[in-house]
Amino acid sequence: MSRGLFRAAIVAVLALALFFGWRAWTDWQSGYDPQTVVAASLQGLREQNILVPFTARYVAVVTSTQSRLGLSAKKTLIMPGTVRYELDLGKLKQSDLDWDGATNALTVTLPPLRLAGPEIDIDAISEYRDGEILLTLTDAEASLDAANRKAAQEELIKQARGATPMRLAEGAARTAIEQSFAMPLKAAGIDATVTARFAGAPAG
Repeated sequence: MSRGLFRAAIVAVLALALFFGWRAWTDWQSGYDPQTVVAASLQGLREQNILVPFTARYVAVVTSTQSRLGLSAKKTLIMPGTVRYELDLGKLKQSDLDWDGATNALTVTLPPLRLAGPEIDIDAISEYRDGEILLTLTDAEASLDAANRKAAQEELIKQARGATPMRLAEGAARTAIEQSFAMPLKAAGIDATVTARFAGAPAG
């Protein structure tokens, strides 16, 4: 290789080194751009898919009765169950994030919580019965059991949708999401305020 070609090769290598060095520096700098950090946090949350910020255990007490042939029967079912409150992180979109550069404030709008379950604690179920003659001679017991199971599951979900547990679950979800965005921003040296809210909830 001639001396001129050698010098040209050295210049080309130095130019490439400077180019990639500049790209690395700008990429490093852009990592501290708030919206870049927020976008990365969003992607990380979406990859988690489901967040379970809250679980609660409830107990349903239901009674069914049946009358046939002048006889009556009654069964009472006490059924505990656990309900999970889930947040579908896959539904979070870039449009759900509102970054205010003037105040360094991020507002995240969340999809509604969904309920999963109830998961019934089979070993803790209790039953009480009355009307042995009708229960023994007919299929009344099977009918009462089916009615009680259906009513108990509906009662567990009704309890889970109550104002107090929903408020607690939504509060836990908001806190978890706010921390998920605030921590990466803080690690990047960005002093930001993060507020999570549910769609349809009043601002503030």
